[in-house]
Amino acid sequence: MRLLSLAALTSAIAVAATGPVAAKKVAVPDRYDGSWSIEVITEDGPCDRAYRYGVKIDRGQASYAGDDFDVRGRVSGNGSVKAVIARGSDSASVVGRLGREGLGNGTWTTNGPVRCTGRWNAERRG
Repeated sequence: MRLLSLAALTSAIAVAATGPVAAKKVAVPDRYDGSWSIEVITEDGPCDRAYRYGVKIDRGQASYAGDDFDVRGRVSGNGSVKAVIARGSDSASVVGRLGREGLGNGTWTTNGPVRCTGRWNAERRG
């Protein structure tokens, strides 16, 4: 489950808005774009205790430089984060909020038979 915890960490930064509303928000430069440091902490379940990763947000889309997992999500115009992080058949749902002052936080939950939950904290780095 260590890999899933890594995914959960990165997903903390990603956010999702779907459909026509998302297309409108992408057209506007995103105030949350840049490099973010994300700390993911497991609060319940057998996943690894904590990780810290760097995530980049570009026009509201989150990306992770490693190839360990897939991040699918967005940061909306108001800072709302909603994403799914996956590695193989393991995945975690992430929700939360980034603030204009460069900080953010939220929660994550694994999907599937191994259940873990936790929280994440974010800090803008550039």
